[in-house]
Amino acid sequence: MKHTAEIYGVDMTVPCVMAVVNVTPDSFYAASRTMDRDALLRRVEEVVDEGCSIIDIGGYSSRPGADDVPADEEWHRVETGIRCVREVSPDIPISVDTFRADIALRAIESTQAVIINDISAGEIDERMVETVIAADVPYVAMHMRGTPASMQQSCGYDDVATDVAAWLGAKAGELMSRGMRTERIILDAGFGFAKSTDECFALLAGLHKVCEKGYPVVAGLSRKSMIYKTVGATPEECLAGTAALNWEALRQGAKILRVHDVREAVDTIRLFNRYKENMQ
Repeated sequence: MKHTAEIYGVDMTVPCVMAVVNVTPDSFYAASRTMDRDALLRRVEEVVDEGCSIIDIGGYSSRPGADDVPADEEWHRVETGIRCVREVSPDIPISVDTFRADIALRAIESTQAVIINDISAGEIDERMVETVIAADVPYVAMHMRGTPASMQQSCGYDDVATDVAAWLGAKAGELMSRGMRTERIILDAGFGFAKSTDECFALLAGLHKVCEKGYPVVAGLSRKSMIYKTVGATPEECLAGTAALNWEALRQGAKILRVHDVREAVDTIRLFNRYKENMQ
């Protein structure tokens, strides 16, 4: 059963692109770091022109071992990103990548068409769920164990795809039991978060188990370590690998590709849609 057909005018029954805009100095992919206003404006103009449907703003790097960022500094970064997006596009949906309820609330109060993208699915800040429910905004619940600092010590699953799908299904049920509307829920399997490289590939192979829950599913594979460790490259050299894994995520049923490279993801979706049209 499909639970969500549209989010702020974006059709969730067909694949779309969420563009990563990191307002951080330490994100794992250096080319995605945009700290000053001019660089942000250029980045936003670029991803809009290339065809993204959602812009994801992050002010707190969640890569393994990243430094903690004080809440005030995170908000300063997020607010700067929101202002730049709205200067370029008054209407495009903005996904705010935060696990802090206070940051989520400030973002919701500062502009329209906000999605909260929480890597902890409410496990780090217990006020997050009540905050997004009260505001009635779309919410991305991602699977992770521990925190960004500790998550890589929390790998190990009986069957990673089955375990993650079950956890996310239970989380969606919990969100609805607390009052969240079904059509506000988006799921993210959390590639690279408390999962080894082998577990990430097993999760990708079984991503359909998450998609079968009926909610839109985000695939965040862009330039991640599962790619560059496998091919023996750097994040900067992993565009082709990203496109290959994004195709498989689409084939498994993902509806939102969260990427650094928008044009290539848009082209991947176009090719995938054309392929599906001609399947026998």
